[in-house]
Amino acid sequence: MSENLNRVKLSQWDSLILESLRTLGWSDDELLRRVASGELPVDESEFHFDYKQLTALQAEQPELFERAVREGYQIKYNTIRGVRSWIFVALGKEPVLELEPGKEAVEVSLTAAEKARLEGVLSFGWEIHEGNGTADGEASSYRIEPVQR
Repeated sequence: MSENLNRVKLSQWDSLILESLRTLGWSDDELLRRVASGELPVDESEFHFDYKQLTALQAEQPELFERAVREGYQIKYNTIRGVRSWIFVALGKEPVLELEPGKEAVEVSLTAAEKARLEGVLSFGWEIHEGNGTADGEASSYRIEPVQR
């Protein structure tokens, strides 16, 4: 947990945009270069990300942006749908949303590495619990939910 205290904080939207670019397979150096130069693709996903937002962030706070890319980041504030979107974009998995009042959660099957990655980016106020589902090989079922409702 103390590791997260020193992490760069990104908005939920900026983290989604960054993770979308990571899916292109660029190295950290290539990603930083392309964002700085504005040499970015047009997003055709359901999210319609405007990658120029990262170019603006990089221009305004170059050290912060470089640390986020190279060392990782924590999301400033997560929403239930934002957690779902981050898992979809960053991990390529389609989580199930539980939106019943008082039971809000995101359910998904994750490997140990994916769980650790998600734990590292979640904002304060979220917990990951082992779910009721069965493990399939390396992956286990998890329930991500707010600490308070």
